[in-house]
Amino acid sequence: MDQRRNKFEAADAALVATNRQRDQAEAAIRAAEADVERLQSILVDLVLVSPRSGRVQYRLARAGEVVSAGQRVLTILDLKDVYMTIYLSADVAGQLTLGDEARIILDPLPQYVFPAIISFVATDAQFTPKSVETAEERQKLMFRVKLQGDPAVLDKYHRAVKTGVRGLGFVRTDPKVAWPAELVVKLPE
Repeated sequence: MDQRRNKFEAADAALVATNRQRDQAEAAIRAAEADVERLQSILVDLVLVSPRSGRVQYRLARAGEVVSAGQRVLTILDLKDVYMTIYLSADVAGQLTLGDEARIILDPLPQYVFPAIISFVATDAQFTPKSVETAEERQKLMFRVKLQGDPAVLDKYHRAVKTGVRGLGFVRTDPKVAWPAELVVKLPE
């Protein structure tokens, strides 16, 4: 009976020790999971996410470099905000309406005509003669006009969109007049 009592007490002690080991292992698992969550939150803070989709134009910092808060790391081109700036005389710019149709022909792709809209007409002249006293001199005033690319076209051809490309911009002073045949929209297939 003493031997059996000793075996029982030994088994009971082994059970208590095993339960303590299990509790220690569970605590180690919880600590490891907490460490994983901490490291994941650090990784989330270390990953740069652009607020817009676009194309990287310039990389200003490389992986492994230390950057200060607010320092630029990349320059990204927003390919949904592509436009052409043209300059028109006061008499033409004065007849334009925001939202009217426009056309763009790019120098490298003269066979295509891209749709655009007038999204901006400057309120002040960009090129002003020294003095503006006569109607003839006022005709020399040039106003900046922004032709915004059609978002649907930009989205469809986003891989081929280039910025800084030169070309010609066309506007109509009378929206009721149809576009000439050479300015009908022609897009790549």
